[in-house]
Amino acid sequence: MIIREATAADWPAIWPFLHRIVAAGDTFTWPRDIAEEAAREMWMKCLPGRTVVAVAEDGTVLGSAETHPNQMGPGSHVANAGFMVDDAYAGRGVGRALCAHVIEQARADGYRAIQYNAVASTNSRAVALWKSFGFTVLAAVPEGFLHPELGYVDLLVMYLPLHEEA
Repeated sequence: MIIREATAADWPAIWPFLHRIVAAGDTFTWPRDIAEEAAREMWMKCLPGRTVVAVAEDGTVLGSAETHPNQMGPGSHVANAGFMVDDAYAGRGVGRALCAHVIEQARADGYRAIQYNAVASTNSRAVALWKSFGFTVLAAVPEGFLHPELGYVDLLVMYLPLHEEA
């Protein structure tokens, strides 16, 4: 697996799994009926944001991640990120590889931390993965996420410092 910067040519491979994940409504906070052009604008970041893809040796796009400043101005030293892995490649380490890449790239880009603002508490695979990288849960927004089957569930805010304390 190779992780590289995404290009416009990757979008046709990203959109089908991104669309399925968002439409399912059980992990991502985007509108379930988001239009393709709106999704492309939100996912395909320009600097200082980044979008990467994880690709197999044959060039198949397995997943994608995007990073960007969590806030503007005085809050821009904290990164935020989103991850999408094609269900066909789930459980094969794609999310883990993307997370490791995002953390190292955020460090290289000078971010002091990464904050995930909206992790559905029921997304146990993602929560366990982020925790395995050292992310902690800062807060749980009670009933902050409307799961299509489970109803209102907590929305987690997770955090990873990227700098050494003095």
